[in-house]
Amino acid sequence: MTKTSTNGVDWRALWACGDLARFCFISLGILLHATNETMVATVMPAMVGELAGVQLVGWSLAIYELGAIVAGAAAGRLVSYVALRTNMMVAAMLYAAGALVCATAPSMPLFLCGRLIEGLGGGALVSLAFVSVERLFARAIWPQLFGVMSAIWGVAAFSGPVLGAVMTEFSSWRWAFGVFTLGGTAMALASFLVLDTPEATRPQAKGGSAPPFPFAALGCLAGSVVLIATAGVDIALLRSSLLLTLGLIGLALFIYIDALKPRSRLFPSRLFSWRSPVGAGMTMVAAFSVATCSFAVYGPLLLTSLHGIPILTTGYIIAAESIAWSILSILVANAPPERERLIIVGGALMIATGVAGFAYTVPAGSIPLILFCALLQGGGFGIAWPFVTRVIVASAKEGEQTIASAAVPTMQRIGYAVGAALTGIVANASGFSEGLNSEAAANVAAWLFLAFIPLGILGCLAALRISGAPPAKLPISPLVGEID
Repeated sequence: MTKTSTNGVDWRALWACGDLARFCFISLGILLHATNETMVATVMPAMVGELAGVQLVGWSLAIYELGAIVAGAAAGRLVSYVALRTNMMVAAMLYAAGALVCATAPSMPLFLCGRLIEGLGGGALVSLAFVSVERLFARAIWPQLFGVMSAIWGVAAFSGPVLGAVMTEFSSWRWAFGVFTLGGTAMALASFLVLDTPEATRPQAKGGSAPPFPFAALGCLAGSVVLIATAGVDIALLRSSLLLTLGLIGLALFIYIDALKPRSRLFPSRLFSWRSPVGAGMTMVAAFSVATCSFAVYGPLLLTSLHGIPILTTGYIIAAESIAWSILSILVANAPPERERLIIVGGALMIATGVAGFAYTVPAGSIPLILFCALLQGGGFGIAWPFVTRVIVASAKEGEQTIASAAVPTMQRIGYAVGAALTGIVANASGFSEGLNSEAAANVAAWLFLAFIPLGILGCLAALRISGAPPAKLPISPLVGEID
């Protein structure tokens, strides 16, 4: 275990004993996953131009997030039975294999297979990074280490779009995935050497001490997202409506099944009940996660197709959204508790305004206005998310604080997966089902953002409901990941 000084982390001692290098190494998994997650949108115009299959663009994010959700839930339990080092090596190899499939894919369906494998590996790497901090480092320095990991998310959110844009502009979109193939392979090989401590080379527990894996709930979730995504391919009124309805029923069934399994549940009680700050907060998280997927998935493709805006420029716009998230999150971090409800409402209004603003600015093609909407959306997340997370955790029932803490990023990922699937339905119904051309892109741009304004309004109403609830008692502020 790492020694600590009276002021926090003794970084010299951490370096001297090798633990600093070990921490940097496990954090590489977060960097690989988050950078890949935010990079895909910027390479999408070039990729669709080569592989076609614009009807399946929404799947690229949906299938990746789905893999990340399942693998993230599994990895945290597998360390009880399989050594941490082994888990890390397998996760990194999966990630590298998925990136290789994406880099060499001759068609969009095969590319999506690679994205699923990437998501499985990346989701496991993130989960294992947090498990590694818990197992390999002293509890006293966890806050500082988690703070560094939060900064890594911000770096990754910025570097992902820029990496994708630079690779596409000066080489090929395939090399963007080639970088991740090399990174995943290097991490898999280095895991054997770096994770050589007893805590990393033996299982965490014997017997059945780990919580059971939620096979039924996650299986239902996976089936629901696939049904919703499939509804957007080859649009036909009866078929698409049936698939969408079945998918939404499946999501409701997923929530119901999760509530029946106390030892393996992913979410706290009263998940969407507005009688509790937990329910209102989770509604806000779900609504905004779904509503903001449109620009993340289709923004660069629409801007390039409609207005000829360079891919590098679109990459900078997405990166600016991530920077706004990180900077404003830092600026409001020390706000007094009595102002947190006002900050949540302000952030919600910023997000909703950004979503609605894209409905005008993307068809118009004004780069300054598009950038302004991106900054509003990212900045709104930055100021609201830490506080809404704290309210959710502090308001959870006794014994459910840990579940509530993990539930916020889990709900975000589910929202991104569902949102990406829904954007595919809207985009294909608006014109992309006939292929990629300027006329179809103009029609898609007009409807893609308007369709999600109601969810933005719902998120604002949930924020107002939170602001009217009694103040939270526990000042907990766990790490929350970002995508945009």
